[in-house]
Amino acid sequence: MLDTLDRALIHALHLDGRAPFSRIAEVLGVSAQTVARRYGRLRDRAGLRVVGLADPDRAGRAQWLVRLTATARSAQDIAGALVRRPDTSWVKLTSGGTEITAVIHAPAEDASPGSLLLHDVPRTGGITAVSAHCLLHTYLGGPANWRRSAEALDQEQQAALAYRGEPEEVRQLGPDDTELLAALERDGRAGQGELARATGWSATTVARRLDGLRAAGALFFDVEVDAALFGVRTRALLWLSVRPADLETVALALAGHDELAFVAATTGRTNLVAQALCRDPADLHRYLTRRLGSLRQIDTLETSPVLRTLKAASPVLTDLARVRRRQPGTA
Repeated sequence: MLDTLDRALIHALHLDGRAPFSRIAEVLGVSAQTVARRYGRLRDRAGLRVVGLADPDRAGRAQWLVRLTATARSAQDIAGALVRRPDTSWVKLTSGGTEITAVIHAPAEDASPGSLLLHDVPRTGGITAVSAHCLLHTYLGGPANWRRSAEALDQEQQAALAYRGEPEEVRQLGPDDTELLAALERDGRAGQGELARATGWSATTVARRLDGLRAAGALFFDVEVDAALFGVRTRALLWLSVRPADLETVALALAGHDELAFVAATTGRTNLVAQALCRDPADLHRYLTRRLGSLRQIDTLETSPVLRTLKAASPVLTDLARVRRRQPGTA
């Protein structure tokens, strides 16, 4: 489990994933060397990783949440194939290990992602059902972190660490940013020298482009960390049907629930999807029956237990991240 300093460091990284250790140390009242050591320990032992991600709208991408149902014998191979793809994130084994869910990132103009969904997936009779749900709007997730992983700092500390870029005119991510984004997907805290080598730009150009994209909201930084370290033992995807007139009201209510780390509107038979992170099955039951049960606008609910997350926010898995993802209980 995490101690107070660990939690404070993770909260600080949620506020600004690229904040210098010296600034974090000053706010936390410890030395920069202590912060650096804690970060290294959490990275090596808990799978902590800061990753830089593009805002899908600004990058001209659509996000599809795919559900594949497979035989028990085929599910692991199919999931592994999805993990290896450079256009996937959040690959999960759910529902007893016979269902795989994944987010696939596709060009926004691609209105028929069928060929994308099964590209590079093993050709096997083990797949028994496929459904694809376009993510229309994210209410919680992306730049908005899970609250229970970011509640260690007081308001004054949060204000001191929050990223504040100079106001910039809205900028799009384009082909010239491909190498920059790829490097940040591997390591969001990569130094400017490393980013300069990856892009062929000068360090000054890298700094200026980073600041411009962040200030415009075209680039944000996410923190990957095992939710089990925060006491989470039960995870579930929730598929909800809500009347269109009530969709916004329900989605905003769900976005305020501490038990949820992700809420989005989708296409398909259900029109809202959420991820619940709970202490145990009894905690999930209380959440479903009391908090969700109080929202009368919800017509139907399907709950898919998450057994394991094989790939998290970044489309790029490092060798260390691969090892962490193979361990039971990784969020």
